[in-house]
Amino acid sequence: MIGWLIIACEISFWVFVLLGLFFRYILKLKTLGGLFLLCTPLIDLVLVGATIIDLKNGAAANFFHGLSGIYIGVTVAYGHSMIRWADERFAYRFADGDEPVKKPKYGREHAKFERRNWVKHLLAWIIGCLFLWGMILLVGDTTKTNSLLNIIYKWTFVLGIDFLWSFSYTIWPRKDKGEST
Repeated sequence: MIGWLIIACEISFWVFVLLGLFFRYILKLKTLGGLFLLCTPLIDLVLVGATIIDLKNGAAANFFHGLSGIYIGVTVAYGHSMIRWADERFAYRFADGDEPVKKPKYGREHAKFERRNWVKHLLAWIIGCLFLWGMILLVGDTTKTNSLLNIIYKWTFVLGIDFLWSFSYTIWPRKDKGEST
């Protein structure tokens, strides 16, 4: 059930974002569009509530409960920038907005961009892990929450790999193919 709810929440997130942008730029109803965009955090609250209720009702924590923790962390850390990304493109396409700035591909700016994204990943990890630890404490039975602890370990490993990858560009910046060495 939680797995399907995560899928429904992800779809709902993008539906609310698209509705917000549609009302803002196509129908020129900025207040209504802003209201849809402001409702996106409510989707996270639905997922948090359903996950907690499921665990409180005696369900053993599984991969999908852990995935809900990851989802919460990622949407809190990346949600604003994802909405801004969509808003810039929608404004450019439908409202004569400025052309979206492309992400840097080379040099110091690329390295800075990668470091900034790693910090967002770190924030997602902190929020997600706090949520996962909260679920572990809520259930209070390590045999029922072992999968959540495993997800924390695996995500920590992925965060470490991402750190090495992201910060490697600081030491060895990506160079334009036309640039001499």
